[in-house]
Amino acid sequence: MEDFYRELIIDRYKNPQYRGTLNPADISFEDDNPLCGDHIHIDLRVDENDVVQEARFDGKGCAISQASADLLMEMIQGMHLDEVKELSKQDILDMLGIELGPVRLKCALLSLKVLKAGVYGLGEASDDLVED
Repeated sequence: MEDFYRELIIDRYKNPQYRGTLNPADISFEDDNPLCGDHIHIDLRVDENDVVQEARFDGKGCAISQASADLLMEMIQGMHLDEVKELSKQDILDMLGIELGPVRLKCALLSLKVLKAGVYGLGEASDDLVED
C-alpha cells in the first residue's frame, strides 16, 4: 500500500493539478522552509459564505512539499474556512499515507502552515499553526 502512496506523491510532484496562481485572490500567503529551501505560495478564492471555491499553489522544492501542496489544494476546495482552520498535521500525514522523518515532516507541513497563516490573516507563518 505504501508503494501506492509513493507513486501518488511522485505523480503529483511531476503532474500537479493545482499549480498556478489566482489573480485576483481573496487570500494569498507564502513562506519558506529554511532547513531545505522549499517555498510555497498559496492563493484562494472564497465565496460570500467563506467557502473555498478555488485553490492554487506555486513554489519550488522537494517532491514531498510540492505533492503535499497539490493534494492539500484539492482537499480544501469546497471547505468552509472554519474547516480549513481545523486541519491538522495528522490530516496531512493521512493524505500522504507514508511515514516521514522529522526533516521530511517539515516539508510535508509547509503548505498547511502557509495555508493556515493566510486563512488566519497572519503577518508571518509559525510552526505552531500545524502542531496537534
